[in-house]
Amino acid sequence: MAMITRKGFRFTPYDAPEQSPFDKLFDIFQELITHTSGDFDEAIDWLRELDKEYELTNDDYTIDDFIEDLKAKGYIREEFEDGGSEMGEEGEDGEKGDGKGTISITAKMERIIRQRALDQIFGKLKRSGAGNHKTGKSGQGDEHTGDFREYRYGDGLEHISMTESLKNAQINHGIGSFSLDENDLVVEDTQYKAQMSTILMIDISHSMILYGEDRITPAKKVAMALAELITTRYPKDTLDILVFGNDAWPIPIKDLPYLKVGPYHTNTVAGLQLAMDMLRRKRNTNKQIFMITDGKPSCLRMPDGTYYKNSVGLDDFIVEKCYNMARQARKLHIPITTFMIAQDPYLMQFIRHFTEANKGKAFFTGLKGLGEMIFEDYENNRRKRLK
Repeated sequence: MAMITRKGFRFTPYDAPEQSPFDKLFDIFQELITHTSGDFDEAIDWLRELDKEYELTNDDYTIDDFIEDLKAKGYIREEFEDGGSEMGEEGEDGEKGDGKGTISITAKMERIIRQRALDQIFGKLKRSGAGNHKTGKSGQGDEHTGDFREYRYGDGLEHISMTESLKNAQINHGIGSFSLDENDLVVEDTQYKAQMSTILMIDISHSMILYGEDRITPAKKVAMALAELITTRYPKDTLDILVFGNDAWPIPIKDLPYLKVGPYHTNTVAGLQLAMDMLRRKRNTNKQIFMITDGKPSCLRMPDGTYYKNSVGLDDFIVEKCYNMARQARKLHIPITTFMIAQDPYLMQFIRHFTEANKGKAFFTGLKGLGEMIFEDYENNRRKRLK
């Protein structure tokens, strides 16, 4: 089957395993709704085109049947011009208006998309043995490992495994003359859990969709996966997302599926300033900034509210401001890890100097492997901050 390309998006032939008609379409729909930044109508247009090309449906189950199932399962809702709405199973029933309806995805669908992103990225790490997010330090921690060891002086009584200890006593002393002493005691091992506050900065300048390459979708997939991982497996950690173009602003995790690029330059300084302001308010000792970018810094907001912009080469004035921000973060003990998508030698040199000023890290990567790199670095940073 031929490959389909449209508006810079590329889809390879897809052979689904044995699935119900709904599940087969739903798997494709989740990918499309992510690519279209939550635009339901555009995603369905894509799905209809794929259906024409690959005959995904038949007379017994059509795209229209699929849309009705999405409504019934609470994945989408229809809203009307007069304010009424037709909700899915998770929403409260509103009165259906007489106006023309528009369809949007629900909070339930947003969660499904984040979980899918986590499975796509973190699932690969589990299969490769990476990304287990252990600290590497055992002892009187707060996370059970499932492993056992001999009792040591100072171990808390709450960590003693009575079942394993009694089994030891029977083996060591026999049932007839049963006794339990210190040498029989077995402790369930635990590991310390780091508490980390992370800011993820995402570049939404126009270059993130230039040259026929969609760079923003992989970036937001990584953000959604990281958010899902932290909220479900590391609830003591915090993750905040901010985007930066001409300016920088935070976005809630629930808005990640709708993230788009704008006609923006790249104000890296504004993003770093906001990230550090947000981290100053965090109580966790361990703090870090992850920055995903593909372009050079090309914009600054001046004190009078105007913008200083220069897209030609590297502007010394803008670059020096970036270095100053890197040094400020270093003084605050906030490491910056930059995931640089571009491969231009002069931009790589800039990032090397920026990283040196912060004593942070830089990864020069394409889009392939971006998620795995971020997850591995997240794990490594959690470990190192404990030492």
